[in-house]
Amino acid sequence: QAQLVESGGGLVQPGGSLRLSCAASGFTFSAYTMSWYRQARGKERELVAVISSGGLTINYADSVKGRFVIARDNAKNAVFLQMNSLKVEDTAVYYCKADRRGYETIPWGQGTQVTVSP
Repeated sequence: QAQLVESGGGLVQPGGSLRLSCAASGFTFSAYTMSWYRQARGKERELVAVISSGGLTINYADSVKGRFVIARDNAKNAVFLQMNSLKVEDTAVYYCKADRRGYETIPWGQGTQVTVSP
């Protein structure tokens, strides 16, 4: 059974850092594009960062460019999001997502809460 499990969230002050992890299982992780999304209370889920299956292509939302870094370890079936210089507006539940064109949809994980507050 395909599964994504996010971890690493928490409470941090503005300017601080957090490293999120997403552990994948039950599918061929190395063949999937992986993304991080976030959803703030009362807002729609938005794309934060995406990394191709081999890690060669990476894109970020303008709001996090220069502050967040996405990375993956295909040997460990994991994707990470290093978040630096955090702002109050980064507060949200963060989710990872796996995509592979033509293949079954991998269910969303439970997400991990990130709260940035003075």
